[in-house]
Amino acid sequence: MRNEKPRLRFIKPLEPIQVEEPPISDDWLHEIKYDGFRTQVILDWAGARAFSRNGHDWSKRYWPIVQAAENLPAKSVILDGEMIAPEPDGRPNFHEMHSRMTWNAELLAFVAFDILYLDGEDLRATPLIERKAKLWNLIKPAKGIIQYSDHVEGGGAEFFKAVEKMGLEGMVSKRRESLYRSGKMDAWVKTKCWEVGDFELLGIKREPGKPVVALMAKDGKYAGGAAVTLPAGIRERLWKRVEQGRAVKPRNGVPTVARGPDIEWVKPGITGRVRFLRGEHKLRHATMQDFREE
Repeated sequence: MRNEKPRLRFIKPLEPIQVEEPPISDDWLHEIKYDGFRTQVILDWAGARAFSRNGHDWSKRYWPIVQAAENLPAKSVILDGEMIAPEPDGRPNFHEMHSRMTWNAELLAFVAFDILYLDGEDLRATPLIERKAKLWNLIKPAKGIIQYSDHVEGGGAEFFKAVEKMGLEGMVSKRRESLYRSGKMDAWVKTKCWEVGDFELLGIKREPGKPVVALMAKDGKYAGGAAVTLPAGIRERLWKRVEQGRAVKPRNGVPTVARGPDIEWVKPGITGRVRFLRGEHKLRHATMQDFREE
């Protein structure tokens, strides 16, 4: 019986903590936050594989990236990064991810931002700035289907302004000397950009001891909830309008999970102005700031 050595195993990823403002001291690196799927690429003696953030083997979905990884100048490696669907200008388009994974996987790209293992050496106890240097040496020029996440050192506030101006989802900041540990760590933090947009009000959810939440829709589809943070005068006007426009049941398209006895449903005709985190696929950390009647 042939004695095969074990394959490299998936490592639970390091997860950044979300913060309101980026760190400004010079011992931080700053990178773009790519809007895609967190992915770990592993190459060992039996070939390359690609795993989702939860450790599911998605090699078949990402087959072009797996093939490219097998051509890297290494015998064994573990790369941490983001799988994206890049537009011609390089910006990630999350809404294209599922389509490309199904039909055009060759149009995906893997943006590597860390290296955890290389040719028999576990690099997780190596400072980040040194890991990134090893990563660059491995995948340079990194302009093809496997790319490199560039960074700047220091200047977090200026970097965030540039990210906002470019319309990107946000940024990730990492301590330059940080080691790699699985799970949530404050050595990595993410700062997301905000957007303000108009949403249709579906109903008002009131639960004892919790903020009042407005259930919202966009283009006829349920979008999530937004805390009602209106000034007193505007809030009272909204309550009056909700009372006048009460509906017996929720509109079509509201998922079962969003329904309940503590919700006052309203008829169409109220549009809320909502502040929300950019790049999310349902409203998150959202607040209703104003409303108008159609």
